[in-house]
Amino acid sequence: MTAYTPSVDETRDQAPEEGARSAHRRTSKGPGKASAWLVFALPALAALACVLPGLGGRQLWRDEHATWWASTLSMHDLGRLIGNIDVVFTPYYATMHLWIMVAGDSPAMLRLPEALAMAVSAGLIGLLGRKMFAVRTGLLAGLLFAVVPAITRYGQEARPYAFATMFALLATLLLLRALDRPSLRTWTLYALAVAATGFSHLVAMSVLAGHLGLVVLAKRRGDRIAHYAFAGAALLGLSITFPMVAQGTGQSGQIAWNVTTAKDLTQFPESLFGSWITGGAVMALGLIGLLAARRYAVLLAAWAVLPPVLTFVTANQLHLFLPRYLLFTIPAWTLLVAAGVTRLTGRLDPRARRGAGVQVIGGLLVTAVAAGYAFVAWPAIGDAKKDLPMEPDYRAAATVIADGERPGDGMIFNGGMSERRAMAYELRDRKAPKDVLMEWTPQQNGSYGATECQRPARCLAGVDRLWLVSTVSDGRPLLTGMAKKTAAAVEKDFRAGHEVKLNHVVVQVLERR
Repeated sequence: MTAYTPSVDETRDQAPEEGARSAHRRTSKGPGKASAWLVFALPALAALACVLPGLGGRQLWRDEHATWWASTLSMHDLGRLIGNIDVVFTPYYATMHLWIMVAGDSPAMLRLPEALAMAVSAGLIGLLGRKMFAVRTGLLAGLLFAVVPAITRYGQEARPYAFATMFALLATLLLLRALDRPSLRTWTLYALAVAATGFSHLVAMSVLAGHLGLVVLAKRRGDRIAHYAFAGAALLGLSITFPMVAQGTGQSGQIAWNVTTAKDLTQFPESLFGSWITGGAVMALGLIGLLAARRYAVLLAAWAVLPPVLTFVTANQLHLFLPRYLLFTIPAWTLLVAAGVTRLTGRLDPRARRGAGVQVIGGLLVTAVAAGYAFVAWPAIGDAKKDLPMEPDYRAAATVIADGERPGDGMIFNGGMSERRAMAYELRDRKAPKDVLMEWTPQQNGSYGATECQRPARCLAGVDRLWLVSTVSDGRPLLTGMAKKTAAAVEKDFRAGHEVKLNHVVVQVLERR
């Protein structure tokens, strides 16, 4: 077999890079290790400073109610649920089931694991930037990630998107280490990280496209085993998740409601980052940063751009073009921005002068960029902690019912906004009126929804007062949307009493005639 001989240009480009790596290895027990702790800790602390305040302030919304419901089921009932729906969230629900047993189910405790995952993600970005480019690059990329408004938004949400981001970052970092120092242990850890990424969210596995690009580049540079090791590790990781993926394909109809239009594409930067100004700035500077990313340009470009493109062009078939599904692409954008900014000071060029003046200017520039972006993003970070404007105010509805409830009262629901599940959460620690129309529970159905009485008059017998919780918005909270037989039975035997209108939800007292 003919030995690989690098070209003159390739040798010129790689020699300083290899020298820098050798110097880093020689000092890994000293300053190198200290810099690793620095680039991990500072972004992680910045993310916690953004995410932890007000963690339980915003009330849960529909998807978080689903997390609570599924995670508080017995393992038997959870098995029945995932047999019909949401099998792709099985690892997350099982983990949250154990967490709730220990920490409880308050909004803050439900969201704390996600907040910690976001903090770890910020730290991992710091380590990635340090390994690919320079310490300041990693530090800036991690800090920029920490103050993106969407990171606060989804760091305060009991859904698995923060974990998908964290494991995608971990897999990328392990890949870099495996290419740098290949070993069975490192490649095995990479395979497990790939599996963890898939278990967190299937869309996040598209980060493998960027990984493949990096491996192809390594092969072209003379690495004779990287592509074989990568293929084996990636296939191992994919095979671990295959049973879940195979079953999930039969449940894809559950997200068929997500109809994508051209407007969704134009609003993508705002939806992904949390505001137009923060998203537009990062994406514009990120595209410029591709010029500074050098050997990592393919990895970061594929990571940032390919998942949105693929999910958009397949939106009519797979219905996966949702910004929260693509949260894991934000790290690639912040790494590109940081690469471009630090390149301006020569920090990415191994041949640049390393004088104290250059270092001071570079430090000031990095600080100014991070502080300026945080200043611009701060109002949107505050908005991310508020109740979602289009979501019903179930917390206030629960307070109205709890304050006025009498022994023997019943409760009925109308609308299509998961009213029953939401009120079950908000009234979980209070004495709630009986759900008089529920004949088959969600647990019995193996679903999120209950089955209501086919003979409503019989189910309403013996109840003198009802609490109607309705999200119907046309001013007819009882009649619109409710089954005709049920609405007729209620109207026949009950008359409307006191009504309280809240944000996108109405609470009305119905008294027997």
